[in-house]
Amino acid sequence: MENNILPSVIKQFLYYKTAADKTFEQLSFNDMNWQPNETSNSISIIVKHMVGNMFSRWTHFLTEDGEKAWRNREQEFIATYTSSDQLVAAWESGWTCLFDALKPLNDSDLERTVYIRNEKHTVSEAIFRQLGHYAYHIGQITYIGKVRKEDQWRSLSIPKGQSEQYNQEKFSKNKD
Repeated sequence: MENNILPSVIKQFLYYKTAADKTFEQLSFNDMNWQPNETSNSISIIVKHMVGNMFSRWTHFLTEDGEKAWRNREQEFIATYTSSDQLVAAWESGWTCLFDALKPLNDSDLERTVYIRNEKHTVSEAIFRQLGHYAYHIGQITYIGKVRKEDQWRSLSIPKGQSEQYNQEKFSKNKD
């Protein structure tokens, strides 16, 4: 019997990516480069870091260490995107790398061994590690977006004060 781990993982990655995509749609490039203070990262820097991480972790995922010699992690924390289009293009290319690595996997791959910084992981452990890492940063992205937009923010989930209405609508329908 085949399990649903890989399709479920891909679904979760897509869920988090979509949350960030919907945040980007609400923001100007200036908003994406805003930093709450000197020690905090902007959305632009978080995206650059995530993209660098994605390329490092998911390129030759099964056969090479996830921390590539060519990665310059420190440079990921210096803002260099010059437009929203450039930021989004980099973002999309990182996600393409991730999904291109995940989609060919099958259940038997989940117990294979991969390495990240010379630390042994099963494929499933490495996947869940990255899922948690990206969810963490996408939470930062959406929070910064909400702070920047203030009362113009369009909620990515159930807006405050609308839980009851939302539940009534959901429960009035047949189960999927």
